[in-house]
Amino acid sequence: MIKKEVTLINRLGMHARAATKLVQVAQRFKSRITVEANGMEADAKSILGLLTLAAPVGTKLLIKADGEDEKEAIEAIVQLIEDRFGEGE
Repeated sequence: MIKKEVTLINRLGMHARAATKLVQVAQRFKSRITVEANGMEADAKSILGLLTLAAPVGTKLLIKADGEDEKEAIEAIVQLIEDRFGEGE
């Protein structure tokens, strides 16, 4: 299992469009991927789960991946978040 902490830096935080993009990235991998924030954990392959985290800008997320492609999964998700979900802010 690999863990990586990252801070949401996009202006709107984990809103519907950002959650959708994260799910699309997570679904490319076989590993089990979770996102933890505010004492709650969600499946990274579930839009509803990610939205229940209620994570605004500045929230620290703990991304966890466990499986055969865990390293690649973590790297792709962290890159997406650091790239502000492609929102160009």
